[in-house]
Amino acid sequence: MGIKVVVADDQELVRAGFAMILDAQPDIEVVAEAANGLEAVEAVGRTGADIALLDVRMPQLDGLEAARQICARGGTRVVMLTTFDIDDYVYTALQAGASGFLLKDVRRDDLVHAVRVVHGGEALLAPSVTKRLIEQFARRPERAAAVFTPDAAAAQLTARELETLKLLARGLSNAEIAAEFVVSEHTVKTHVGNVLAKLHLRDRIHAVVYAYESGLVHAGQRSAEA
Repeated sequence: MGIKVVVADDQELVRAGFAMILDAQPDIEVVAEAANGLEAVEAVGRTGADIALLDVRMPQLDGLEAARQICARGGTRVVMLTTFDIDDYVYTALQAGASGFLLKDVRRDDLVHAVRVVHGGEALLAPSVTKRLIEQFARRPERAAAVFTPDAAAAQLTARELETLKLLARGLSNAEIAAEFVVSEHTVKTHVGNVLAKLHLRDRIHAVVYAYESGLVHAGQRSAEA
């Protein structure tokens, strides 16, 4: 079965162009197009889409609120479309549950790759970009004073899983974490999977958000020690 995608953008040419590129792939099917956030939420509910590509700025209901509603239902991963590389919309979208971001001038191959990556359960941002985004977000005053107090879910993490989460939050890739721990990448992948499962998180981007918002990691820290 192909990857079912909803494309939402108020600019018809952009929307149609993205849909045409994706529909041409043998493993991807565009099941609906939407011109605003309300239509996007309805289309996802009606089609059971796997992926929703949402423009940040849309009439009636913007992409951020649409993302929040879609992610709250579960079952559909959201990728935001934006004109800007980094802005406040990105941070809000992360909190809403988005799994990635694409610039509207994205290359054809990168668009297709992004849909496949997010459908596979991975976050779309590279670790270096994740670090840059989240550390800017975490420098907000209300986050700087946060003190980590493990909740019931975090208490289930082993010491190694907790260290893995800290390194994820600092933007390290699986290969870099493996080098830090002197273990295989496969072992690190297992640790990451355990962290996501125990904390009920969608992907590594949301693990990073959790690490900063919970106070486990603060902006500017460099070592693996909290």
